[in-house]
Amino acid sequence: MIYSLAIYIYMLGIILVSPFHRKARAMVKGRLNTFRILRHQIDPQARYVWFHAASLGEFEQGRPLMERFRELHPEYKILLTFFSPSGYEVRKDYAGADVICYLPLDTPGNVLSFFRLVRPEMAFFIKYEFWLNFILACYHKDIPVYSVSSIFRKNKIFFRWYGWAYAHVLRLVSHFFVQDEESARLLATKGIRDNVTVVGDTRFDRVLYVARQARQLPVAARFVEGAKLTMVAGSSWAPDEDLIIPYFNTHSGMKLILAPHVIDEEHLLQIESKLKRPFLRYSEANEDNVGTADCLILDCYGLLSSIYRYGQVAYVGGGFGVGIHNVPEAAVYGIPVLIGPNNKGFREAQDLLRMGGCFEVTGSTLFNAVMDHLLENSDLRRTRGRICKSYIESNAGASDQIFNVLGL
Repeated sequence: MIYSLAIYIYMLGIILVSPFHRKARAMVKGRLNTFRILRHQIDPQARYVWFHAASLGEFEQGRPLMERFRELHPEYKILLTFFSPSGYEVRKDYAGADVICYLPLDTPGNVLSFFRLVRPEMAFFIKYEFWLNFILACYHKDIPVYSVSSIFRKNKIFFRWYGWAYAHVLRLVSHFFVQDEESARLLATKGIRDNVTVVGDTRFDRVLYVARQARQLPVAARFVEGAKLTMVAGSSWAPDEDLIIPYFNTHSGMKLILAPHVIDEEHLLQIESKLKRPFLRYSEANEDNVGTADCLILDCYGLLSSIYRYGQVAYVGGGFGVGIHNVPEAAVYGIPVLIGPNNKGFREAQDLLRMGGCFEVTGSTLFNAVMDHLLENSDLRRTRGRICKSYIESNAGASDQIFNVLGL
C-alpha cells in the first residue's frame, strides 16, 4: 500500500510539473496513448514476449536479446515498453518489436488494465527495473520474469535497512542474469542464490555487432582528412562542452566531431557561440563543403555509434551530471576514452579506468593535460585504444549464455 501510494504521489507530481518541464510533458502525453496502442496493436491470438527498458541505454542492453529472439523464435511477437521519453521517443519506430509503448505507471489499476490487453509468456526487465505491482502480477499469473544485465550495489534500496519490505520484489524474479560477482554476492545476502547467473553485460554484444555493421559515412571520412587528431565527443552536455571547446579552440591540429545529448536549436546555438574555429552542422554538410570546417556538429540522432570509428580519441559525456553515457559504444573502436567523474556506478568505466583504456577528467586542468599527451603521442593513443578493444571483445557473449540457461 505504501509503495502504490508513492506511485500515485509520483504520478501527481509529474502531472503538476508537466506544463513547465518538457520531459515530464512527454511522459504524460505519451502515457495517455499507451492503452490505445495496446488495444489497437496487440493481437489476442499471438504469443508475446515482453521486454521493458527504462531508457535508451537499457534498450541497447536488451536489443541483442530481442534480435536473437526474433531470429530464433519467429513464432513470438515482441512487446517493448519504455519508462522514459529519452528511450521511447528515439526508438518508438524500432523495427525489431511488434508493439512499442510507454509502460503505464505501476498502479494496481494500470496493471490490471495492462494484463487484460496482453498476456506475455515471459518478461525481460533490463538492468534496474523492478516495478513491484507489475512483477507481482506476473508472479501470480505464472509469467516468468527475467532480470537481464542487472547490477546491484550495496547503496541500493534493497540492501538498506529501510528497504527490507521493497526487497521482497527480488524474490518474485524467476532468474537474475547479473553483470558481476558483486551483484551475485549482494543477492545472496537476501537468500537469492540458485536463480542467479553471472553473464556480464549484453551491451558488449550489441556494440560489437554495431561496430561490425557500422555505416560508411563519406562526409565524416572527408572531414577527418588531414587532422593530426580527431576527437569524437558523444552525448555531451554543457559542462562537457565547456571543457572540450576551449581546448579545441586553441589547438589547430585537432578536429572535433561533437554529438550533443540534447539536440534542439537553443543548445546548438549555445555550442556554436562558444566555437572560435570554423564549424558545420552535419545536416548542412556534404563532401564538398565539410573540408572547410574544423568542428562537425552532429545535429541528428542515429549516427553516433558509427561515427566513433572516425576518431582517434573519444569523450563520453554525462560525467559532470546525470552519469556517463555509453562507454563501450566508443571503446569498441579501439580508441582511448575520456570521461567525467560521475562514473562510479558503471562497471565498464571502472574496469577501463583501472586497466588504462579510460581517462577520468575532473576539470579543465586535467582535461588539458590528458589531451596534450594524447595529441602528441600516437603510440599512447594506440596502446590505450588496444586496451579498450580487447576489453570489449573479452566481455562479449552474455546473450549466448542467457539463451543457453533458458533453453531457448
